[in-house]
Amino acid sequence: MRVAGIDDAGRGAVLGPLVIAGIVLDNDNLPQLAALKVKDSKLLSRRTRERLAPEIKKIALKCHFVEFSPADIDRIVNFGKKLRRLNWLEACGMAEVILNLRPDVAFVDASDVIAERFKEQILERIPFTVEIVSEHKADRNYPIVSAASILAKVRRDRAISDLCQQYGDLGSGYVADEKTMNFLETWINTYGSYPDFVRKSWKPAKKFIDKLTFTQLKII
Repeated sequence: MRVAGIDDAGRGAVLGPLVIAGIVLDNDNLPQLAALKVKDSKLLSRRTRERLAPEIKKIALKCHFVEFSPADIDRIVNFGKKLRRLNWLEACGMAEVILNLRPDVAFVDASDVIAERFKEQILERIPFTVEIVSEHKADRNYPIVSAASILAKVRRDRAISDLCQQYGDLGSGYVADEKTMNFLETWINTYGSYPDFVRKSWKPAKKFIDKLTFTQLKII
């Protein structure tokens, strides 16, 4: 039996891509994955994630990634209908991963507050029979989802590193990161609009635009 695990990285970030990663293994090889002592990527250091990622790929039959750009996210957040916004976009991405991996059963970390609804949204886009286990905190409860979370996080970390090489240290891309917020404020004050790697629909990003507009009106 082929078993898959799927998780994301970067869902709440204000800049950089949203990455969805999936891996598929033969059921008999799951103990090898557990032996690596994989955990939810958020509980591991970057160094540990980088060490584990190639080991995970060695065990996996196949890996697959889907990335959504900030423009993809802005479009769905601004114009998507009810129940067809970010959660639905993630469900579509996970469905694409399942289509590529072709597992018999897939364990997914549910993005929707209603895990069953998230499962149904994935199944809408799958033309073959597959069992989906959709749960909150699946990345902590199932090693195969933990492994997928590590791959997703490593992929996103590298995308952020590439941006830092081009634009300077912009932090982790999350609003809790002071470097990220300073970068956004400095950029919008300097250029008046954001680059394409910023999620312009996010409230923290809008805050600096509103502040700049207010300042310009006062000057006028």
